[in-house]
Amino acid sequence: MKTKHYLPRLCDGGLQLSLQSSGAVLIEGAKWCGKTSTAGNASKSVLYMQDPDNAGSNLALADTKPSLLLRGETPRLIDEWQMAPVLWDAVRFEVDKREKTGQFILTGSAVPLDNVTAHTGTGRISRLRMRPMSLFESMESNGTVSLRSLFNGERDVESRSDLSIEEIAFALCRGGWPASIKLQGAAALRTAVDYTEAVINYDVSRVDEVEKNPDRVRLLLRSLARNIATTASNQTIRKDIEATDITISDRTISSYINALRRIFLVEDLPAWSPSLRSRTAIRTSEKKHFVDPSIATAVLRTNPEGILRDFQYFGFLFESLCARDLRVYAQANDGDVFHYRDKSGLESDLIVRLRDGRWAAIEVKLGAKQIEEAAGNLLALKARIDEQKMGEASFLMIITGGQYAYRRNDGVLVVPLACLRD
Repeated sequence: MKTKHYLPRLCDGGLQLSLQSSGAVLIEGAKWCGKTSTAGNASKSVLYMQDPDNAGSNLALADTKPSLLLRGETPRLIDEWQMAPVLWDAVRFEVDKREKTGQFILTGSAVPLDNVTAHTGTGRISRLRMRPMSLFESMESNGTVSLRSLFNGERDVESRSDLSIEEIAFALCRGGWPASIKLQGAAALRTAVDYTEAVINYDVSRVDEVEKNPDRVRLLLRSLARNIATTASNQTIRKDIEATDITISDRTISSYINALRRIFLVEDLPAWSPSLRSRTAIRTSEKKHFVDPSIATAVLRTNPEGILRDFQYFGFLFESLCARDLRVYAQANDGDVFHYRDKSGLESDLIVRLRDGRWAAIEVKLGAKQIEEAAGNLLALKARIDEQKMGEASFLMIITGGQYAYRRNDGVLVVPLACLRD
């Protein structure tokens, strides 16, 4: 069901590999990140569970004979499967019966309640996480510096970014939502605002059928936005909210954040725990992030001009933008992204670790003034890692919002975000 105007995604290859190895693939991710288009591009028939013309009959059929909904040319796409959770076990059973790979693609923008599936699907249904578009996917990064090539030993990174600071600010506030990529100006910026309002007024309550106060949800999102790319605790979040004379308990905050995770809006960055030469204690708190930094600017009601006037906050947002893109690029290389901070205060904004054990440390600096300090931090971290157990760092890199990519005399790479790709 290939579409004429489909923009290729870096997860396309991962989807094809999963279809070759599993009977079914579940694509999970936030609403509007492009799951249906990507799945539809790889499928040969489709069932839209949210189709208003057929939703009632589809739900009724799911309750009586769900196997009928699975009939069709394969791979068959079941879009928003969680509307009829019984389809999970129906797909699992059908995969077992057919004994073939590549039978179904399921998409979902919410994680159902824990007790809705009788079987995990292990061995039958593989999972693929999808996020909003990276700058390379939206064709705003020229892709002259490849993460895969860096891990394979490439060190010639000399290049030039085509994106100005003003254009980075716009791309950040617009977000990586496929529907907004094709738009211009204020219309492009509106997508993130509409998405955030839908979350506040509808999605966050619908996910677990527990009514949530929209005012409290909005204040919670604003606090998370103000604390983006930090290890702020739930107590800090609660104090932020209560500063507005609205009381909220730690239990309610945890409940709300869990609901936001289940609709893939919040995606915190876990801490990396390597083996160190010394006994320095490692901080294990996660860094606060949204799945896309445009959610932060939308809920704070700011825009590109606004964040350009607050360069310090722009720096935190830029770090979150880098985290989003590096997660996309790392996933395409079978890797994960973490952050590092120890008791002494030594930190690395991003750690990319591949499944084969190779790793790289990355600092994020919007401007050029802090590059020297960032390079010193990276070299100090490298010296602290027990390389006999962890292996030597594949590379050390500073991601910037500047123009030029180059290699410093100390070996640290300086690369604009708009030069990176998978």
